Amino acid sequence: MFSRSLKNIFKESFWMAIDAIRQNKLRSMLTLLGISIGVFSVIGVMTAIRTLESSVQSGLNVFAANTFVIQKYPSIQFGRNEKKIRNRKNIDYDQYKKLKDRAKLPVLISVSEGSSIRNVKYKDKSLKNYVDLLGGDEGSIRIYKTFISDGRNLASDDVRYARNVCVLGMDVVDRLFPFEDPISKKIQIEGLNYYVVGITERQGEAFGQSQDNYIAIPITNYLQKFSNKWTTLSINVEAPSEKDYDKTREEAIGIMRTIRKVKAGEDNDFEIVTNDEMIETFAGFTGGIKLFALFVSIIALVVAGIGIMNIMLVSVTERIKEIGIRKAIGATKQDILTQFLMEAVFLSEFGGIVGIIMGISGGNLVSFIFNIPAVIPFDWAIIGLFVCSIIGIGFGIYPAWKAAQLDPIESLRFE
Repeated sequence: MFSRSLKNIFKESFWMAIDAIRQNKLRSMLTLLGISIGVFSVIGVMTAIRTLESSVQSGLNVFAANTFVIQKYPSIQFGRNEKKIRNRKNIDYDQYKKLKDRAKLPVLISVSEGSSIRNVKYKDKSLKNYVDLLGGDEGSIRIYKTFISDGRNLASDDVRYARNVCVLGMDVVDRLFPFEDPISKKIQIEGLNYYVVGITERQGEAFGQSQDNYIAIPITNYLQKFSNKWTTLSINVEAPSEKDYDKTREEAIGIMRTIRKVKAGEDNDFEIVTNDEMIETFAGFTGGIKLFALFVSIIALVVAGIGIMNIMLVSVTERIKEIGIRKAIGATKQDILTQFLMEAVFLSEFGGIVGIIMGISGGNLVSFIFNIPAVIPFDWAIIGLFVCSIIGIGFGIYPAWKAAQLDPIESLRFE
């Protein structure tokens, strides 16, 4: 017997494990496939969710700082009483005016509503795809964090007199006015003439959707010509500072309850929507998906672990004589244990690496579809490799122990 360093034991066991896997390619590939599918399922889902979450700040963070919105419907609705919400009274222009007159704390109270239209023309050009038609006022531009790049904003007199004027997003400008200045030009919206008074700065895309495909007109004009019985307004309220945000919010809620005659003790019959609440709701939804994916992945990995144990037990049976020869020439129980454990761990880790690569690639299809930055979840990749190691050791320890316990003399006699 002679002593060898732990490093040499691992090195020798590693190459012996590689050689054993090469000799049983099909069986090893099937085992790797089980591990890879289990890791792929969790890494793929986590990568897709992380990619979406990385763009939540820009995608859901749609309002200006210290701003909240009062509206009839919640922005994201999961498990809510849809009938009760649908039966709420619409928020109308009169309620907006009363809130604006009575509220003392907000620095800005604005109103908006919108729909999609297709019939928009300028001379011989027309929009082939749908465009958002937004009814707003002089505060809408500020609320939605964009700026006028040319011309002017909607003015209070435009709203007061319901003028036929409009402000264009850059997508509309690109399609209707590719080679000329749109300011003061006349376009037709659903057959009605509107004069272009301004254009906004280009904002780009969020969640694969353009943020520049809109036409803004005075809210009063919108209500006169494009509203229906389902039209309900959104009231945007901006607090003077983060310090006064809660007070402003409570004041607005109190006034709206009075305007809408909500009795004491009853729930609000309107929603208060904030950036943080939208992000939290989205996170709650993705949290459920994560738990489900984790549960499915655990089942897949346990099944793959059973496959590893099975292949290792078969391998021990097939290599009894080899084990006897190794023991006869000086291999210790530790050497045999390490060799077979190394083989199980290698199968798990290699399968895990393949699963991680597949999962990251598959999960980032979301970034391609929605045109958002790709994400590599290093934390989940490390967790995946750690779990694969546990699977390899946990399900490989018994076959390795069984191999190490074999009697060398009986092993040499085995046929």
